[in-house]
Amino acid sequence: MARVIIGPGANSETVASIQQALAAAGVDPKGVDGGYGQNTTEAVKAFQQSRGLAATGAVDDATWQALMNRPIPPTDVRSLELTAAFEGHGYSLAVGNFDGAWLTWGIVGFTMKHGEVQKIVLAIRDQNPQLVADAFGDKAAELIAIMSASPAEQQAWANTRTSNGQLVEPWRTGFKWFGSFPAVQAEQRRLAAEDYFTPAVATAKAMGIASELGLALCFDVHVQNGGIKPAARAQIRQAGIPPGDERSLRRLIANAVADAASAKYREDVRARKLCIAEGQGRVHGHDYVLESWGLGESPAAELR
Repeated sequence: MARVIIGPGANSETVASIQQALAAAGVDPKGVDGGYGQNTTEAVKAFQQSRGLAATGAVDDATWQALMNRPIPPTDVRSLELTAAFEGHGYSLAVGNFDGAWLTWGIVGFTMKHGEVQKIVLAIRDQNPQLVADAFGDKAAELIAIMSASPAEQQAWANTRTSNGQLVEPWRTGFKWFGSFPAVQAEQRRLAAEDYFTPAVATAKAMGIASELGLALCFDVHVQNGGIKPAARAQIRQAGIPPGDERSLRRLIANAVADAASAKYREDVRARKLCIAEGQGRVHGHDYVLESWGLGESPAAELR
């Protein structure tokens, strides 16, 4: 059976690019919204039929090669798109200090508390300062100043710009526009790879993980939980999963990470991690089949 690259149920940038390519090929997906629903499924089937391919409605390797003029998205991109769907942020959503993170914004919920928002803003200032001015207008100088301020000043700034957990205007709209720029999105992806995917590769190797699903699980652990905590690692070691039984190992990692999470978020963490570990599940009221996100038991190239 052909490997699925992206399929029904996915919601991502990759889906949007497929919808654009379908429209350019003369097959109307009835909009470019990033959601792989029935209209996109039917459009993919029509394209497949026009090229003599199996009309499954899912984009497999052969369909991707026929439709897209670029390589198949690597594991880090597919993992990022899945975790971003769980996080529900997108590139542009910014929220205030509702959880002690001061300000949270971007594709995986980058925070001011951990210096990630500052890295992105200052990197764009150095690369293309006009983008900061375009997004924040007469507040651009204030933003740049606070990005370089002390942690105490940054926390105080965020607190005074938060109301009922929401970032107040014009900051919410400023970050929305800022996150819409391709250069800012590229910087967000670069930081996600550097801060989360590279450590996830090291964690996967240390845990004996080989699959794309397993690597996606480790990536999500680093994004949501900051990595596998010592107590969770001890729990995993003590279980003694036989070599080669990666599915059981993934389930063990998922449960161990959840058990080590704070009680308030424990079951949310468990549902999310088990969804990846098992390749399907329900997270935040949505059903996920990870094959449709291009994540399965195939060996991850990054772990070979």
